Amino acid sequence: MLAVDREARVIAANALAGALLGADLPGRPFVTVLRHPAILQALDWVLDPTLGPAPMPDPALPTPPEGVVVLRASCAADGREILAEVTVAALPAPFGRGATVAVIDRSVAEEAEQMRRDFVANVSHELKTPLTAMTGFIETLRGPARDDARARDRFLDIMEREAGRMNRLINELLTLSRVQAEERRRPSGRVDLPGLLRGVLATLAPRAEAAGVVVTTAGLEQALRLPGDSDQLTQVFQNLIENALKYAASGKALHVTLSRIPHEPLLRGPAWAVAVEDRGEGIEEQHLPRLTERFYRVDTHRARTQGGTGLGLAIVKHIVNRHRGRLRIESRIGEGSRFVVILPEGLSRG
Repeated sequence: MLAVDREARVIAANALAGALLGADLPGRPFVTVLRHPAILQALDWVLDPTLGPAPMPDPALPTPPEGVVVLRASCAADGREILAEVTVAALPAPFGRGATVAVIDRSVAEEAEQMRRDFVANVSHELKTPLTAMTGFIETLRGPARDDARARDRFLDIMEREAGRMNRLINELLTLSRVQAEERRRPSGRVDLPGLLRGVLATLAPRAEAAGVVVTTAGLEQALRLPGDSDQLTQVFQNLIENALKYAASGKALHVTLSRIPHEPLLRGPAWAVAVEDRGEGIEEQHLPRLTERFYRVDTHRARTQGGTGLGLAIVKHIVNRHRGRLRIESRIGEGSRFVVILPEGLSRG
C-alpha cells in the first residue's frame, strides 16, 4: 500500500510495499516506482478526474465504487515480473488531495490456476491412452479372443504393463504434489552427501550391470555434510542416475563426480556440484530448456516403452529449488549428456 500527494509523489508506504518495490519509497515520484501505463493513467484520473474519461473497467473484476479504479497489471517488482491487482482511490478528505495505491501480488494464485489447468489436461491425456488400450483388450478377450489362449496371455501381459505405468504415474504425481507443497519450506536437517551418493549407486548397481554400463566416480571418498533433506536428495540422484542408465546405456559409461565450487555467482557463495555424466546419444539443444517440464519427453514412444512418466526431472527441479540450488543440463548429440546439481554449502536466510 502506497499513498501519493497531488503531485503523484510517494508520501507513505508500508513495509510490504518496500519489500516488493524497493526501499526509500517516500519522496520518489510514483512514475519511478511502478512504470505501468494503465496504473499511471488510473492514478492521474483519480488525482484529477477533469483530465478525461475514467479508465475502462476490467470486466473480469468486480465493479469498483465511484472514483475508484481497479485493474490487473503485469509489472516488474521484487526483481521479477508479477501479476498484480491494483486499486487506485482518492485519499480521505482530511489528508488533502492525493491517492492510495494498493498492489496485491496475484502471481502465485495465477500460476497455481494455470498449473491446475495444465495438470488436468496432461493427466487426462496420459491416462487416456492406457485406459483406451485396456478397454479394447477387455472387449477383445470377451469376444473374438475368448478361447484363444495365446492372445489372452499376450493381452494380459500388455494390460499388466499399462496398469503398472498408470500406477507409476499416479505415484509420481503424488510425489510431485508433495514436493511442490514443501518447496517454500527450507530443509532443516543435514546430509552426508558423499555417503548418500554411494548408497544410491549401490542400489542401482544391479541395473547398471544388467545394462552393461561401467560406472566410475570421483570425490565420493571425502567427508561432507550439507543442509538438506536426505530422502528428497536421494530421490534427485536416483532419478538422474536411473535416467542415465535408462536412456544413455548405448555409451556404456557413466561418471558421477562430486566437487566444490569456491564461489557460485547465482548462489552468492561456495557450493558443491554433483555431476551425472553419460556417453550416450545426447539430446538436441532445442529440447534442453523444456526437459524439466511436467510430462515433457524428448522421445515419447521410447520413454513410454521404458516406463517413463515424464515427471522425474520435474520432481528433481522442485527438490533442487527447495534446497535453493541449481540444476544445469548440458548435452551434445553423439557425445552424451551432463546433469549437474549445485547445492549451497549453507542455506542463507535471504
